[in-house]
Amino acid sequence: MQINVLLSSAPPEKQAFQTQAFTLMVNAHGGLLESPVRVAVNQNITLTNPRSGKSCGCRVVRIAGPAESQFKIAFEFDEPDAHFWPIAFPPACWSRVAG
Repeated sequence: MQINVLLSSAPPEKQAFQTQAFTLMVNAHGGLLESPVRVAVNQNITLTNPRSGKSCGCRVVRIAGPAESQFKIAFEFDEPDAHFWPIAFPPACWSRVAG
């Protein structure tokens, strides 16, 4: 699911930045996004949902790229937050497959 977010960070000994990024996958614990800016594994970042204005602290867990000038960044929320995304997640019972 592609959702526009603002990615920002103020890493130690580096200049703070803010850039537009787009999610590729989302869940209540974090997700995967594409960003033109490279970040580091374990770096603290902040994502802001421009539609709601809500911000959430995150930690980078994996980086791939660049692919076509975009880095793929896997991240997890500091605290799970299913309400950060503008979608409704299915209930847990939906994960059971009918036989």
